Amino acid sequence: MSQYPIEEEIIEDIAGGEFEREPVPQSKLKSWKSFLGMYAGEHAAGTEFMIGPLFLTAGVSAFDLIIGLLLGNLLAVLSWRFLTAKIAVKNRLTLYFQLEKICGKKLVTGYNLANGILFCFLAGSMITVSATAVGIPFDMPMPQLSDTMPNGITWVIIVILIGAAISIIAARGYDTVSKAANWMSPFIVLAFLACGIVALNQLGVKSFSDFWNIWGEGSEPFPGQIKYTFWHVVIWSWFANAAMHVGMSDLSVFRFAKKASSGWTTAAGMYVGHYMAWIAAALLYAVYLKSPEALAFLSDGQAPPVAPGPLAHNAIGIFGIIAVVLAGWTTANPTIYRAGLAFQAILPKLSTAKVTLLAGAIATIAGLFPAFAMKLLGFVALYGFILAPFGAIIVFEHFFHKKVGIVKNYAEVANLSFNKSVFWAWAISFGIFYFISVQFDVFLSFVTLPAWLLCGVLFLFLSKVSQKKN
Repeated sequence: MSQYPIEEEIIEDIAGGEFEREPVPQSKLKSWKSFLGMYAGEHAAGTEFMIGPLFLTAGVSAFDLIIGLLLGNLLAVLSWRFLTAKIAVKNRLTLYFQLEKICGKKLVTGYNLANGILFCFLAGSMITVSATAVGIPFDMPMPQLSDTMPNGITWVIIVILIGAAISIIAARGYDTVSKAANWMSPFIVLAFLACGIVALNQLGVKSFSDFWNIWGEGSEPFPGQIKYTFWHVVIWSWFANAAMHVGMSDLSVFRFAKKASSGWTTAAGMYVGHYMAWIAAALLYAVYLKSPEALAFLSDGQAPPVAPGPLAHNAIGIFGIIAVVLAGWTTANPTIYRAGLAFQAILPKLSTAKVTLLAGAIATIAGLFPAFAMKLLGFVALYGFILAPFGAIIVFEHFFHKKVGIVKNYAEVANLSFNKSVFWAWAISFGIFYFISVQFDVFLSFVTLPAWLLCGVLFLFLSKVSQKKN
């Protein structure tokens, strides 16, 4: 996730800046142009090198991928514009302070712990992505799609070295992270575009029909993968960033916006990163699947590896290796930094540098296990499913507290450290729909919206009951 200057200011504020516990003043508001650059860079990063190929392992068709991503990303943009940005410019508070007012400090601590750990796992998967590129000169065996454990000592050494380097840079503060990411981002976007163009040439694409026929009617999913239909693609791409939009994490970003219309700038991220870059990465994998190595895996009934480093190297050579390393780096760096901030809220006596190194250590350990990267589609779905319902608490209170007749920011008003209405609303909605997903083998992203809606409704009902008693 490449970040831009506005993100530097925002993260520093969350870490303890002057607007951490108060609305952003008018003098500090920013125009839509600041957000355009940030979102365009943030969503063309290491995750895209994994997600594009993983769609192919799920056997998507051309229509499912191309049209499904168009619709799913549009739904994500609308969620940012009409929920996140609208609430952000009204209250101008960070997510953490907004939650604290509603939930209480103790409950927000639990949220921070979950958020920090999930950030570490995401950063770990990006360390894995960078390792697939660094390992090329050492002829390192690449992890297979079904691998969960480290596949050799070379892999372990490379992951540890990458993780240590990223953690040390992240611990130096967000200024260092942001400066590094800003100059890397344009190179990464151009690399995705170049990879896509070269892959089209390697696949012999001369017309749009040739391009469409790369995926055609789709195929059977690879061993160990589930079949993705049109609705799998739509719903998954909508909720790939569920924690950020319907989960309200980007309140911390858009509180700096002059107008809610700045929410439209997220389209730059969705259609540069989550459309162009995903399809470009999928094209790289389509080229690989025609190679003798991949055909040998398939003939043996095994899933071919998904290794971004070799895929990009095959397309644009040494620049591909550099692009993959930088893409994984620019995602893992700020993610580790953010995880450190979440941990610091739990361990306030530790310095930012120390908690960031702690987060980096956890991320590096996670990066040793390829499963986090190879199962990235499932992990991202789980991440959104866990955190998004907390956003429903904010959304439903904002829009319906007057109609229902409940006190807004009740934890602050009643001096509560743990709002039981919030906890039970989240726990019941999470429990019911996670049980449905596991018991009836329902795709987790399909139950994210129902869980979000139920959590919001339960919050209003339980708050009405508890506040009436008190």
